[in-house]
Amino acid sequence: MEEKKKFVIAKQLLRSGTSIGANAFEAQNPHSKNDFISKIKIAAKELEETKYWLYLCKYSSTYPFDKKLEYQVTEIGKII
Repeated sequence: MEEKKKFVIAKQLLRSGTSIGANAFEAQNPHSKNDFISKIKIAAKELEETKYWLYLCKYSSTYPFDKKLEYQVTEIGKII
């Protein structure tokens, strides 16, 4: 059961983490200013979700955690 939980968290981390880039990339060719703002806001929300999943990994004794990844997400947040 624990292995299945790890898979769920890994899957969510992958989804939210890749969504940041996908939305930021899509914002580069907006239909309007509001479309650009919307995509960037979605990227920012996905960034926060990614931080959450990393937080769970960081403070759990059973999940892997890479401090470098946490740093990279923080740096991406400064850009977004």
